Amino acid sequence: MSGNKRAYAYSWEEEVQIGKDVDNQIIAQYGLYQDENLSEYVKNLSEEILANSHMRREDTPQKYSETEFTFRVLDSPVVNAFALPGGYVYVTRGLIAHLENEAQLAVVIGHEIGHVAARHASQRGLTQTIGQVVAVGGAILGQEFLGMSGENLLALSSQAAQLLFLSYSRENERESDELGVEYAAKTGYAAAEGAEFFNSLKRISENSNQSLPTFLSSHPDPGEREQTIPRKAEQWAEEGYEQTIYDAEEYMSQLNGIVYGNNPRQGFSEDGMFYHPDLEFQFPVPESWQVINQAQQVALVSPEQNAVMIFQIDSEASNPEQAVRNFLSNNELQAETQRSTQSSGQWNAYVANTTAQGEQQDLGVYVYAVEFGGNIYRFINYSSADQYSTFEPDFEETTTEFDRLTDQQILNINPVRLSVIQTDRRARFSDLLPSSLPMDIQPEEIAILNQVQLDEMIEAGTTIKIPTQ
Repeated sequence: MSGNKRAYAYSWEEEVQIGKDVDNQIIAQYGLYQDENLSEYVKNLSEEILANSHMRREDTPQKYSETEFTFRVLDSPVVNAFALPGGYVYVTRGLIAHLENEAQLAVVIGHEIGHVAARHASQRGLTQTIGQVVAVGGAILGQEFLGMSGENLLALSSQAAQLLFLSYSRENERESDELGVEYAAKTGYAAAEGAEFFNSLKRISENSNQSLPTFLSSHPDPGEREQTIPRKAEQWAEEGYEQTIYDAEEYMSQLNGIVYGNNPRQGFSEDGMFYHPDLEFQFPVPESWQVINQAQQVALVSPEQNAVMIFQIDSEASNPEQAVRNFLSNNELQAETQRSTQSSGQWNAYVANTTAQGEQQDLGVYVYAVEFGGNIYRFINYSSADQYSTFEPDFEETTTEFDRLTDQQILNINPVRLSVIQTDRRARFSDLLPSSLPMDIQPEEIAILNQVQLDEMIEAGTTIKIPTQ
């Protein structure tokens, strides 16, 4: 579709259906950012880019040109964007916050439309092994954990996991870079601006001592992109495509008030406890265990990654006993012990222990459900069978001490939001920052957010983004 002949693993009709099926799981797993104005803004801009893509050209076969695209903003702090086959494109609020103008977003959206138009996922055949789980939710787990695969830990279908963790070839990525620049340039955007964003990604990686986000793991080096993106943009300018649109002011107005970083109202861990202000509950977290908080579940992983607790709402069960029995039945497990109990001495609960055959070893499984606030919550805790006795006290403490959250300071906590302001003087960027930043945010992080250096001189009247709480 993008002009090159190639072989595909799926028909276009199959790609569209795959995208539709997995889209539902993406929404359920990560949630949509609840800002209708921002969502509509991103959708309208994306539709303009789409109109100048290979998907909407006069010589494009009808089955492609009439395919409806869906553009979504995900409620995730991770700086990420990705596309599913058949026309589903996602950007996170974390990515949107790190851009400076519409032109940069246009290149990112164009890049993702390029993946769909070039049918890169179908080219790869979806056969690539699922690697580290570093997708939108920010979880970091290996492909296999005690015999349970990464997609199961994240409650995703195998198909969804393959799509999310698909790593395109560098050739695929270069092609999408070129297409993103082309589509943005043909829409009139200053496509060279895309290089600034990719430079920011490199700085994010260096600042956090982490690898680049999944969707960039096989991309060309950011330094290479700083050269190639402006060069490609210039080539389109020489073809007669004026690239004059930046729309920084309109873009910044959309960012004013956007949630920045993790939203504590959706759950956070601190001083050995996990708190959920919106749902008003808390439970203890064992020392040194990693907390992976997602829209639909919380996973706790032991320091050596040899035990895990997965906490979810059970929307199908009407009471704790049913939640536990359903889990055992659905997984063809027989309880070795089971009984009614209470969490924190007042919330009705039910617990069962069993042993399950894993792919690599037998697992000791501890299933616990509790009724609270009109919901049934379920913990699925497990380790290898030979280490179960070591972790059982942790499993018991976390579940039996589940309780109502009563600390008013935590109940009233608000997320960090971006405040878009104009500087009133010429000064170094570091001197324009408030004396204290919320939630342990570091000055370098804010410099990256604004695509400047800490010691860079900022002119009076410049629009900048400052986190406030």
